[in-house]
Amino acid sequence: MRLLGMTAAVLLLAGCAASPTPSPAPAGTAEIVTGLAAPWSVVRLESGSTLVSERDTATIKELTADGDVREVGVVEGAVPGGEGGLLGLEVEGDTLFAYYTAADDNRVERFGLMGDAGSYSLGDGTVILDGLAKAGNHNGGRIKLGPDGDLYVTVGDAGDPDRAQDLSSNNGKILRIETDGAIPADNPFPGSPVYSYGHRNPQGIAWDDSGQLWAAEFGQDTWDEFNRIEAGGNYGWPVVEGIANDPDYVDPVLQWSTDEASPSGLAYADGVFYLASLRGQRLWVIDAPGASAQAAVVGTYGRLRDVIAGPDGTVWILTNNTDGRGSPSEGDDRIVQLPVDVLPRG
Repeated sequence: MRLLGMTAAVLLLAGCAASPTPSPAPAGTAEIVTGLAAPWSVVRLESGSTLVSERDTATIKELTADGDVREVGVVEGAVPGGEGGLLGLEVEGDTLFAYYTAADDNRVERFGLMGDAGSYSLGDGTVILDGLAKAGNHNGGRIKLGPDGDLYVTVGDAGDPDRAQDLSSNNGKILRIETDGAIPADNPFPGSPVYSYGHRNPQGIAWDDSGQLWAAEFGQDTWDEFNRIEAGGNYGWPVVEGIANDPDYVDPVLQWSTDEASPSGLAYADGVFYLASLRGQRLWVIDAPGASAQAAVVGTYGRLRDVIAGPDGTVWILTNNTDGRGSPSEGDDRIVQLPVDVLPRG
C-alpha cells in the first residue's frame, strides 16, 4: 500500500497538478455502490439505509443495508442547470431536508420521509427558506443539523462577489435557521438568518467534539480555505482570499492552492476532519485544532464531492466524475468505503 501525502502547515504552497497520477487504493477499500449520476450529497440513516441526491436528475435514491438501490422520489421543484439542481440532503427522524435550485432561486424544502428501510418515499413538502440568488455556479448547497438542533445552510455568492459583504443578502453566507424556517433568537444579527459572512462558495461544514463549527470554502484562483466559524464572523470575500493578516477579517486556519483542493464535503469523526476535494481529486485528512493535514487517495477515484462517517471505523467518499467536469471511468459515480486506520493522520 502506498499513500501519497503531504503535511500541511497554516500556509500550503501551490504546485500540485490538477490531475494527479493516481495512487493505489488502500488496503481494505470496498465499493458500496456504483452507477450513480452526478451525485451530490449522501446521508446515512439509523435504519441502515443511505440516501443519495443526484444533482441533474433531481432524484433521491436509497441504498439499503443489503446493497439494493431504489428511487425514493424526485424533487419536483428542482430545475437543474450548470452547478445547480438537487444538492444537499439532511435527515432528522421522519423529516428530510433538501437544498435545491428552483426556477427562480435556491431554496430549502422539508419533506416527510415516509415508510421504512427498503420502502422510503417522499411525503408532502414545505419550503422553509427561499429567495437565495441562483447562478450557473457558486450555489453553495450544503445543509446540516448542528448540535444545537438548528439547520445550517451554506450559500454561495451566485457569481456576484459583493453579495458576500452585504448583510441584507443571504448569499455568500452560512445561514442558521430552525427546522421550521424560523430565525433563532440568538443569531448574531437580529432578525436575520446570517450566521457568518464574507464567503465565496462554502460547501463543507462539520462540528468537532466541542461543538465548534468548521467550514471549507472554494477560493477563486489562489486559495481554498478551511475556516473555524464564529457567529457573526466576516471571512473576507471578496476583499481578501486566504490568509490576509487583516484584523478586519477572520483568516482561515488552513489554505490550499485550488489545484490541491476545491473542497466540497466535510465530515468529522474521532478527532479527525475528512475533506473531499473535487479539482484536487483527493481526501484531505485534517487533525484539528492543531490543523495539520495530509492527503490520501490522490487521484485514485477522481473528483470527490462528499464524505461521511461510515460504520465500524470507516469513512465513505462520494465520487463526482459524471457531473460534466470529470473523466468518468466504468462504474462511476460510486460510494467507496475506506478504513480510517489506513489513512494518514497529521
